Amino acid sequence: MTEAKQGDTVQLHYKGTLDDGSVFDSSEGREPLEFTVGSGQIITGLDREIPGMKVGDEKTVTIAAEDAYGPHNPDAQQTVPRTQIPENVPLEVGMQLQGQTADGQVMSVVVVSFDDENVVLDANHPLAGKNLTFAIQLTGIN
Repeated sequence: MTEAKQGDTVQLHYKGTLDDGSVFDSSEGREPLEFTVGSGQIITGLDREIPGMKVGDEKTVTIAAEDAYGPHNPDAQQTVPRTQIPENVPLEVGMQLQGQTADGQVMSVVVVSFDDENVVLDANHPLAGKNLTFAIQLTGIN
């Protein structure tokens, strides 16, 4: 049987869980995830686990935060005046907002806390700083 290698387009089913066992993503009920091995389309740590697998192979791997979405960066949190958030946006802790950087880039942020004066926003990826465990099954190699 053919083994997956760098440059191959592969398909896999997966279930991603956190250290506490909660599921953060899964391909269950969807088409398998398709990507090119080594192309940077998925997180580095998971991409490194695919070469050598054959169609039908299954394994569970834990990816350290550094090889997933990186460490949580405290400098990515910012306090902004409440007046910078449109009044028609009802704020909730944990809600995701989109904003623009000074150079026009769109970025997603999460509301960490707020009061009448200020809003604390976090631009870290929601999975930054977390180890991720993936149960994967390779379903195809092209």
